Amino acid sequence: MVLAVTLVAVLNLPDHARMRIESSLREGLAPLQALIARTAQTVQQMGLMIRGIGGMASENQAMAAELVRLRSEVRYLRALEEENIELRRQLGYRTRLERELIPCEVIARDMSGWWQTVRLGQGRAVGIERDMAVVTPSGLVGRTLAVSENTSDVLLISDPSCRVSTYVHGRDDRPVFGIVTGRGVNWRGEVTLRMDFIDKNYPVHPGDEVLTSGLGGVFPKGIPVGYVEYVHRDETDLYQYADIVPTADLYTLSYVFVLVEREDPEEALLREHRRNRGPDG
Repeated sequence: MVLAVTLVAVLNLPDHARMRIESSLREGLAPLQALIARTAQTVQQMGLMIRGIGGMASENQAMAAELVRLRSEVRYLRALEEENIELRRQLGYRTRLERELIPCEVIARDMSGWWQTVRLGQGRAVGIERDMAVVTPSGLVGRTLAVSENTSDVLLISDPSCRVSTYVHGRDDRPVFGIVTGRGVNWRGEVTLRMDFIDKNYPVHPGDEVLTSGLGGVFPKGIPVGYVEYVHRDETDLYQYADIVPTADLYTLSYVFVLVEREDPEEALLREHRRNRGPDG
């Protein structure tokens, strides 16, 4: 009864007070969750060492981070090449951004089917904030949902409340946009996604790659989300929708990377200098 009364009292607290309590609980549980995750990882690494391929965890993590960075740069440069003429005409796109990958260990996970999240062992102390993209070398994982000083909860793309603006990279040069939403886990235990509002006049085929569009301000453009598996015509015949297979394996996450975009210091100094000079400078 005491626990029930306490729970009811916490749920009826003002939002700011409830968020402080939740943050304190996450911070308190983080060491135990990290210990459990590291113990499981140690056992796994010992098994790998027995088979003769262990002892490379740190090297693998560094290589994975470099792979994510290089793939991100390649896609970013392709996007810049496609939009170069237009961007030169628009002064609002002159600011360059530096992309930083923050490696994070997964210390806890909730894959109950109702609320699919994972918890990371890094937080505001290393520059992570709410609504930042989370990736692996394979593709998009989700976005940061709640952040404390040393932990971050990530909403996975498989959760029905996670919506990602995407486009199909098909067999011609015209991108067609849509919204990818998590569909949870099917009866076979597989993570499923669905892309809605695809132009009905655009030919979408199984195997076409689905990438983030950059719209919405959370997910940068060009991050792989998945591949088209099946294409359906909506019953209203107004648009198409497609079943998407995610490129990232959400069930075997042990390390992920939070994608932080920071303004180039030189560009920031130049913009500040122009502002200080005023319109007559």
